[in-house]
Amino acid sequence: MFGKKKKTVPFISAVIAAAGEGRRMGGIDKQQVMLLDGMPVIAHSIRQFQECPRIAEIIVVCQEENVADYYHIIRDFDLDKVASVVAGGEERQSSVFAGISACNPDADFYAVHDGARPLVLLEIIESCISEAIKHGAAAVGVPVKDTIKIEGKTGFINSTVDRSTLRAIQTPQIFEAKAYHRAMSLAKSRGHTYTDDCQLMEHAGKDVFIAPGSYDNIKITTPEDIAHANAILSYRMGGLGMFGQEGYI
Repeated sequence: MFGKKKKTVPFISAVIAAAGEGRRMGGIDKQQVMLLDGMPVIAHSIRQFQECPRIAEIIVVCQEENVADYYHIIRDFDLDKVASVVAGGEERQSSVFAGISACNPDADFYAVHDGARPLVLLEIIESCISEAIKHGAAAVGVPVKDTIKIEGKTGFINSTVDRSTLRAIQTPQIFEAKAYHRAMSLAKSRGHTYTDDCQLMEHAGKDVFIAPGSYDNIKITTPEDIAHANAILSYRMGGLGMFGQEGYI
């Protein structure tokens, strides 16, 4: 008798979380705001995972009233790795889990990415995947540039945090599927809700490796971010690199 053939290449499902309400964008769906070349934010975000050969499928999570519009965007930009568009929940944790629940049941890893981060680079995704496979969980992050202070109750500075150990965590955040489901089950049993998937894993006792991120990998949260994103895209289209220190792009 021969046993079941072991998979040599992990099946990785990407979940693009785009169900935010866009309060800081005046209530508009920031994922549909146009960037360069008439391409919406969400199309830029999906395209990076579309072009990653190690991503087997993409699930997009958005607000229920936007599902049909997102399917139109996916068709218009030939994003054929998108297997489904699903409605999110009331908070990020339930929205991401709605996306994960729509993934192929044979998925070995989930790559969770903010739909509002349209400038993620392919090499960042690839690096994070490699670290997640090695460690079981990984997220991209960059060293904090600013000096961080802790404010006291009176409004004065209480203390200064050593920024050498601080990292601003971005997405993608990639997790081994079984570990993610265990962490989600634990969170539900405890009645806990987390705003970050790394935090979900941390509270389940799972260490998350920090892979090098990019300062360009900004999140679109305010109208000013659109101008910033356009500037970065124009810079890239000019063929100029944006590499910083310590291997961080």
